[in-house]
Amino acid sequence: MPGKGARAHWRREREPSCQTLACLKVGKMELGVVAVVSAVAWVVHWNTLAADFAYDDSRAIKTNQDLLPSTPLSNLFRDDFWGTPLIHSGSHKSYRPLCVFSFRINFWLGGFDPWGYHLVNVLLHALVSGLFTHLAAGVFLQHSLPTMVAGLLFAVHPIHTEAVAGVVGRADVGACLFFLLALQAYVQYCKWRDKEPEYCGRRWMALYGALGLATGAMLTKEHGITVLGVCAVYDVLIQHRLTPRDIPSLLVEKRYQGLREGLLHLVGAAIVLVGFRVHLMGRKPPDFAPADNPAADSDSFVTRTLTFLYLPAFNFWLLLCPLWLSFDWSMEAVPLVCSIFDPRNLVTLCFYGGLIYTFLFVHRHLPRRGAPSESAFSLVGSTNTCTCQTLNQSPKLSFYSNHSGPAQRHKKFTPILNNNNNNHAFIQSTCNGHRVSNGTCNAPPPVCQPTICYSASDCCECAVTCSYRLDAVILSLAFLVLPFIPATNLFFYVGFVIAERVLYIPSVGFCLLVGLGLEQLYKYQESSRRRKALICTMVILLVLFSVRTFRRNLDWRTEESLYRSGIHINPPKAYGNLANILSAQGKKTKAEWAYRKALTYRSNMADVHYNLGILLQEQGRFEEALQSYKVAIQFRPRLAMAHLNMGLVLGILGRKEEAIEVYRHCAQLDSAGLKDPKKHESTKISALFNLGRLYADEGKYHEAIDVYQEAMHKMPDHYQPQSLYNMLGEAFFKLGKFVDAEQWYKEALRVKPDHVPAHLTYAKLLSKWHRPVEAEQWFLKAMSIAPNDSSVYQHYGQFLSESERHNEAAETYLRAAQLAPEEYEIVFNAANTLRQAGRNAEAEDYYHLAVKLRPNDVTSHMNLGAMLHVNGKLLEAESSYLEALRLKPDDPITHNNLQKLRNLLAQKRIQPTPQHRR
Repeated sequence: MPGKGARAHWRREREPSCQTLACLKVGKMELGVVAVVSAVAWVVHWNTLAADFAYDDSRAIKTNQDLLPSTPLSNLFRDDFWGTPLIHSGSHKSYRPLCVFSFRINFWLGGFDPWGYHLVNVLLHALVSGLFTHLAAGVFLQHSLPTMVAGLLFAVHPIHTEAVAGVVGRADVGACLFFLLALQAYVQYCKWRDKEPEYCGRRWMALYGALGLATGAMLTKEHGITVLGVCAVYDVLIQHRLTPRDIPSLLVEKRYQGLREGLLHLVGAAIVLVGFRVHLMGRKPPDFAPADNPAADSDSFVTRTLTFLYLPAFNFWLLLCPLWLSFDWSMEAVPLVCSIFDPRNLVTLCFYGGLIYTFLFVHRHLPRRGAPSESAFSLVGSTNTCTCQTLNQSPKLSFYSNHSGPAQRHKKFTPILNNNNNNHAFIQSTCNGHRVSNGTCNAPPPVCQPTICYSASDCCECAVTCSYRLDAVILSLAFLVLPFIPATNLFFYVGFVIAERVLYIPSVGFCLLVGLGLEQLYKYQESSRRRKALICTMVILLVLFSVRTFRRNLDWRTEESLYRSGIHINPPKAYGNLANILSAQGKKTKAEWAYRKALTYRSNMADVHYNLGILLQEQGRFEEALQSYKVAIQFRPRLAMAHLNMGLVLGILGRKEEAIEVYRHCAQLDSAGLKDPKKHESTKISALFNLGRLYADEGKYHEAIDVYQEAMHKMPDHYQPQSLYNMLGEAFFKLGKFVDAEQWYKEALRVKPDHVPAHLTYAKLLSKWHRPVEAEQWFLKAMSIAPNDSSVYQHYGQFLSESERHNEAAETYLRAAQLAPEEYEIVFNAANTLRQAGRNAEAEDYYHLAVKLRPNDVTSHMNLGAMLHVNGKLLEAESSYLEALRLKPDDPITHNNLQKLRNLLAQKRIQPTPQHRR
């Protein structure tokens, strides 16, 4: 029979320790916190679901051919984020095929309905918030206060509004998702790598899973590759606590074999991914406009240096105080720092001073050479961070860490019996690398306060407290600094000054620092009243951030509200974009004011001059429009759309020779280095298309055919050629070459089977070719494709009228007039057809409508007079004839009709009435 002491020892060995039971409770706590944070992230951002596409969304989604099912999937891996081939000199070089693929899935499910795109963004943010909270729980050893604070701060931080409310921000949210998953997979690899050999298979799976997720992060957005650096920081500084002095031993000592294995894979993956990225991007970096990054365009080294040093400090300020947010920070939104006497340099000095102090803090508290190195927390797997076992009357104690290496798994504690009392006092040999003597932990504050260890659990608590604070600081710095490095202009210039969505991943480190700081402040407050005040302050801050985010989301609901919200930060960009929206809404006067207001801030904006020209052209102010196009071309000589519209205006003004010259010049513009080469190349073909139409309108059909064929040879693959083929067929039709015309009409229909103009022109050809049955079939097909297109009914009505089917023609024209009551040609032809059908009263009404639409048109007054003449309304007919003669005094038909009318009136005056005969 075992003795009493042995039985007690057996019970202690079999019974679960408090640490294990605590871990079970902690797991439930973590699950609850994750659920709460994810729910809050959803609630705060739910109002973005009703938002429209805004700003960059239009180019990335609406005009991106890579979203269309007709585009091969392989194009996603050859084009940049905006659909431009990466090899093109004007490509943005932003390679994000996984993000574009998610857009394509959205398009497949719901077309261009923005609701589905926003839904995915909000769901992703809620998922990332929950995953980050899980990370924070591991960093903070399952302590509920810092975990909850960090998670909620990340969920509601206003700096995330652009990334969540703007659909293109999905690249940052998605990259962060892969980023966090890759880090946790690598941490799991570290755990299994440093355990027994039976975990060998799992460790390789975790390692290559981490590398695969890192690749996914990079393919979602470029700076996702920095997760490899964060993994390396974790392995070197947290897992192994290496200092610069340990580097020589890293290369030779066996105990670092696992670390060498991990770093070798991380460095190898980084080399492969960066090489792949550079290969796709090409040797030449992307070209950005000076307005996108004014500091990069500055000739002054001092200005570039001071501004680039200031911008990270400004970004950090946005994390601290996101009061001023904007959809665009380009141009002069952040003025350049041109002098060392600029007061903003003090902000820069404070920011980098604090950063350097934090790095020195980390370096100072890393263990000395030869000291045991342990990690205090586990990010994945068991929440049991350490286990301190005390055996009855045992002379030694052991400290276990889930993250210790095989050569560092045990820390020894020596119990010393104090003869003056019945308590056992334990002296811990080390506390996070600091010596412990006389029961006191000698680490400097605040990492580890001096503590007398009266039990093994006290020693464990001291060691863990010392370690996890340092781990949290290291990981926070890694998240803050490494993902932001690509945006610092350190290695290459970027195409923005500040982009709020770029801060999505770095904000992870910021939120961890806030959670850690709050916990330390809470612990050091002895008064419960002060602790409550601290908690209330944090709650108020989170509520204010939530309200700010909720209201900022409303700015992203429409482009108009978004641009209005940015006027106080970037007025030229905001006014210019706002004017486009007002113009599309038909508010032409306000739009013109906004365009001119934008030009008062920055007069060299070619896009604004071009858009103002379009507005003036729509209002018939052709000379002013022409001047705006010329100014736009002056500031951007290769703005093809300005050349094209200038040619159109010159054609309207009758300056045909100048228009031909402009079209020719436009067709020869170079596209190298342009941001949107596809649109530029399409515009060049449109210039040739309009040049051909100009020749055709002058009856020069042979010249028109030559130009159309030149356009066919030059058109790029993405150009939609159905209109070009249709016009080529039209030119052959005019020349009487019906066979050639039919060939090109069919080619247009082959390229785009629902192209309505090709249906109509082909039907007219068949009618002229004495194939009326086939012609009517094509007219009916056009009506089925576009049942609300007035031009379809107009052409079909003309066909019916020429076929002597006047009643059917009249009904068809009436339908066209109902669809387009403001179209003079349709209304006038409807009146003519009604007259031919003998429906004179209705014809009279439509002639009246035609006169109202064009009161200065001679034909309208003459035909109205003739209709009134026929209907017996002689005095009204005489008035219409006289108005027609006023507009065209020498018109013989009107003179003839008026003479007949007056003869009839004279006869009516001579003829006695029935009462006079009596």
